[in-house]
Amino acid sequence: MIERITRLLEEAEHLQATNTEELEALRLKYLSKKGILSQLMADFRQVPAEQKREVGLLANKAKDALTERFNVLKAQLAVAEEDHSGLDLTRTPYPIHLGTRHPLSIVKQEIVNIFQHMGFSLADGPEVEDDWHVFGSMNFADDHPARDMQDTFFIESHPDVLLRTHTSSVQSRVMEQSQPPIRVICPGRVYRNEAISARAHCFFHQVEGLYIDRNVSFTDLKQVLLTFAREMFGADTRIRLRPSYFPFTEPSAEMDISCNICGGEGCAFCKQTGWVEILGCGMVDPNVLEANGIDSSIYSGYAFGMGIERITNLKYQVKDLRMFSENDVRFLEEFMAAN
Repeated sequence: MIERITRLLEEAEHLQATNTEELEALRLKYLSKKGILSQLMADFRQVPAEQKREVGLLANKAKDALTERFNVLKAQLAVAEEDHSGLDLTRTPYPIHLGTRHPLSIVKQEIVNIFQHMGFSLADGPEVEDDWHVFGSMNFADDHPARDMQDTFFIESHPDVLLRTHTSSVQSRVMEQSQPPIRVICPGRVYRNEAISARAHCFFHQVEGLYIDRNVSFTDLKQVLLTFAREMFGADTRIRLRPSYFPFTEPSAEMDISCNICGGEGCAFCKQTGWVEILGCGMVDPNVLEANGIDSSIYSGYAFGMGIERITNLKYQVKDLRMFSENDVRFLEEFMAAN
């Protein structure tokens, strides 16, 4: 009996199972009701009384060894089954498509970079503004059409609070808080109460610039805008300035560039004129300087503003403004190479 138990202990040390079927076979052979261990316990009744203590201790040792070995093999198989054939378990369970910057963000940053290289600093301001910074400080008359509800989004509970219609409000805040020389570029989102179509939207993006110092002239403005146009659209780009009117500048002008599609020869995009309008500009009206705490007898300045969507249209020939805000991944993926 003692020899049988000793052999059983040696077998327990060397038991192996490579899968659940082999493990179950070992359980049936050694630990089941009809297994070797149960048979050993049944034969224990035949052991002489003087040997029962020794044989009993040895039999219990064999039972513990077999049980422990079975549990070890079971744990090893469980770990092996969790090993997914060398897969990287830190990866996500589904593929992630790489994103890309929005075309408006790409063009905005390009515009900002050009003007920053010319010495302009970046300025920002709130999109929800008061009437003074949007209209009053910019020399808008009290009865100017831009103040009407059909053009501007006013906050119903606060008649003097509105969504800014241009980023000129940022220029006003900069002039209030600092003295010349001032040279800032102001990008941001603006809102106007317009019907949404391929050519217009109720919100869009602008970049406005302001330079105030002693002896600033229209010639300075023209040179800065020519440099911008050639940096943005190519070294062969030409510009022309046409007289216009804005409440906050005098004299005022609208700037055209030679069509970057036909090279100024005339095409459907430029309506056969060879020119495309891109921005408005002018010398800062003295009334604006005075309203914002700057002495117009000492300082002068120029300002300009452009729509980022307009520049993006010219750069990438996007004909429908609505595509910029519809979040169509197929459209956005077209600009991946521009990042």
